[in-house]
Amino acid sequence: MPIKVSIIGAGSIGFTRRMVRDILTVPELRDTEFSFTDINERNLDMVYQLCKRDIESAGFPVKITATLDRRAAFRDADYVFSFVRVGLLEGFTTDIEIPLKYGIDQCVGDTLAPGGIMYGQRTIPALLDFCKDISEVSAPDCLFLNYSNPMAMNTWACVKYGHGVNTIGLCHGVEGGHRMISRAFDLHPSEVDIICAGINHQTWYIKVTHKGEDLTGKLLEAFENHPQISKTDKVRIDMLRRFGYFSTESNGHLSEYVPWYRKRPNEIMDWIDLGAWINGETGGYLRVCTEGRNWFDYDFPNWMKEPPATFNPEDRSHEHGSRIIEALETGRVYRGHFNVLNRGCITNLPQDAIVEVPAYVDGNGINVPIVGDLPLGPAAVCNASINVQRLSVEAAVHGDDFLLKQAMMMDPLTGAVANPPEIWQMTDEMLVAGEEWLPQYGKAIAEAKKKLASGNLIPTKEYAGAARLHTKTLDEMRQAREEANKNAAAADKAE
Repeated sequence: MPIKVSIIGAGSIGFTRRMVRDILTVPELRDTEFSFTDINERNLDMVYQLCKRDIESAGFPVKITATLDRRAAFRDADYVFSFVRVGLLEGFTTDIEIPLKYGIDQCVGDTLAPGGIMYGQRTIPALLDFCKDISEVSAPDCLFLNYSNPMAMNTWACVKYGHGVNTIGLCHGVEGGHRMISRAFDLHPSEVDIICAGINHQTWYIKVTHKGEDLTGKLLEAFENHPQISKTDKVRIDMLRRFGYFSTESNGHLSEYVPWYRKRPNEIMDWIDLGAWINGETGGYLRVCTEGRNWFDYDFPNWMKEPPATFNPEDRSHEHGSRIIEALETGRVYRGHFNVLNRGCITNLPQDAIVEVPAYVDGNGINVPIVGDLPLGPAAVCNASINVQRLSVEAAVHGDDFLLKQAMMMDPLTGAVANPPEIWQMTDEMLVAGEEWLPQYGKAIAEAKKKLASGNLIPTKEYAGAARLHTKTLDEMRQAREEANKNAAAADKAE
């Protein structure tokens, strides 16, 4: 029987078109039924048109539909993907701009720090609604594959409060670091084996081998001597130097998860590089997402004139989603790194936390081996973030602004830059700015409005950040159309 794959947030051109293409590179899955859903009708229709044209050109017996009715999209689905960004770019903008007034300089703002925490407050209630619908109308064993950030918080909420829906969190960060390690040794990734464990975006390469040789202890020297990596990834190299193990995520991501590299404006440029946004640019991810969305909206008619996508094995990306489905449906074994409930896998991290660890998939399901203890230093870094995640999840589920403000205080970067009264006021500002997407905080937002209107406020400053770059206009993107297309089409914009 053909399987049914539903995608919510299907107006995300990069992720949706990429996943459809990945799934249809598998011969046994070329009769899959796809159902797209989104709250933005225009974005949904554009992506639907592109994917439908690609499939029709290939001649596959695929059924594809698009609907604004989420439950209709989920009905009888075997797999549901979430690519949603709750609050869209408007919410994302406040995640970056309001903390800057308090001196908190973020590169990405989607995992930890004020931006990631507030992103979770918007996203978790939506994901729990999705889980309720999945539990009621999807196939009995439907697997919910979450790609939405903040990954650990979102997956934690779904596992704990998601109506029993089988949920797994997927991210491409481990693969990105794997490619970087391979490049440092001038090897192909297929020649380098890794064991990586920790929490999403703070996962540690605890073992790296090549033909039986352990390279783990040689990573620091390889990175320090690499002509490019030594300049673009100073934070990651410094963390490796001081903690003994290399960590995901990128230089820009990692710099905002810990208290040491972005707390003094005059020192931020010592640690980051502006050759690519992912290396640490202030608001860099917001900029490239804004440019990508603006370009796709503008240039969509030309996309429909370009040759359709192909579905050859070499067209397949490194994303886990299609490979998990292939393994479950065909029995072929796939090994990847997924976000799952700890349950004793990492023995010195909390058992209720969501960890990112190696796992095997085949026709029997998803199987997670025991990793054991993380080294003490990496475990301590992870535990600091897990405390923030737990507070954030409970705050989002219960609409508890007291827990939310505690999460902000416990956040490593926020606590390094701002004092408690500033953090309290900043959180009130962010709640009010996000009112449209935070229905669980109705009472808290009403109180926050009163406090902010009182006039007795802590002074803030106009601060663009230590490393802010200009968002390109359509005219500027027209001058580099190929680059603009790649950015708009990319699921992993760090590539």
